[in-house]
Amino acid sequence: MQDDKQPSSISSVDNETTKVREAFKTPSRRNFLKAAAVGSAAAVAAPWVGNVQAQEGIRIRMQSSWQPGTTGYKIFEEWAASVAELTGGEVSIEPFPAGAVAGAFEVADAVRNGVIDGQNWFTVYWPGKMPAGVFLTAYPMGLSVPHQWDMMFGAYGGMGIAKDLYRKQGQELLGYVHHDLNLIHSKVPLRSFDDFKGVKLRVPGGIVAETFASIGAQTTLLPGSEVYPALEKGTIDAADYVGAAVNYELGFWQVADYIIMGPPSTPCLHQAVDLMDISVNRRTYERMSPQTQDLMHDLVAAYSREHYAAIQKANAEAWPKYREKGVEIIHLSEEDGDRFRQAAIPLWFKWANKDPDAARLFKAHLDTMLDPAVALVTEEDIQGYELNV
Repeated sequence: MQDDKQPSSISSVDNETTKVREAFKTPSRRNFLKAAAVGSAAAVAAPWVGNVQAQEGIRIRMQSSWQPGTTGYKIFEEWAASVAELTGGEVSIEPFPAGAVAGAFEVADAVRNGVIDGQNWFTVYWPGKMPAGVFLTAYPMGLSVPHQWDMMFGAYGGMGIAKDLYRKQGQELLGYVHHDLNLIHSKVPLRSFDDFKGVKLRVPGGIVAETFASIGAQTTLLPGSEVYPALEKGTIDAADYVGAAVNYELGFWQVADYIIMGPPSTPCLHQAVDLMDISVNRRTYERMSPQTQDLMHDLVAAYSREHYAAIQKANAEAWPKYREKGVEIIHLSEEDGDRFRQAAIPLWFKWANKDPDAARLFKAHLDTMLDPAVALVTEEDIQGYELNV
């Protein structure tokens, strides 16, 4: 296997792989077709396609966290349909929407146990399985834009740590998927930090729940499919969920008159970059040829770009629709953001010090946040806190 993505010693394969990577540099659907063509050429030229495994093909049953019919799930289906051609028939993906096989919080167990072969999961669900999972996706007042996450995973070594974590769970991480910031839809106006006190708020658990609880909210954990009914019935007052377009498609504007966002500097205080992943069962991954293992990483990176761009385009079209429906968008103040950060920082270190893996991964985050080009925190902000690495 070539887990570290070392170049192939076969020159023809190396040349074709380079073409595939070049084809994916620009995020557009046309490039998926272009990559399909050069990917097929690579498969024909490659000697491993002749083996029995490649001829039979590897079918990956992969469940997404996206609900059927949403923009997110449509993009996932398109990508899944492209994989067979792009891998020359060696790998195909059969997509499933949220809840089709496993419950929202049980997808990782289903992959590890072979009930399904892969996941396109919201990584915010990981903390229930491992403390370090808190730092596989956005958390309150952490890295706030996608390129900062790229820096953390790349320049500061987070990807290697993440791969280790997934392998301990019986999975191979093929890549993270940029998605969006998360919104809070509320039945009541929340115009300041103090207004969260006593509010019955759905959040995804872990450090996010603890941060809101520390400022007085009454938090509850619900799978995505139960958020709309809970708002409709008044079981909860407000709910964190995904971004503008998908939430509009799910009809949140019908059950909540307000969208609560952070200040202009930080439009989302609690999950500014809500990452997803693409990962597969380790046994499934080990059946792939080394060259296809490499290619699958590239296809996921391309999917991340396509996914993010398509979601943002859909969001741009959704915002005016909310206004037309009379939904008020409330931005909290910069002072509210500062107070939220003060509540969040102690919890960063609490969760990071739960085990060595969490501390290792958070160290990559902290180094990124202290980078002068990012400057989300200063040494003064974290003075008195220790990280047990």
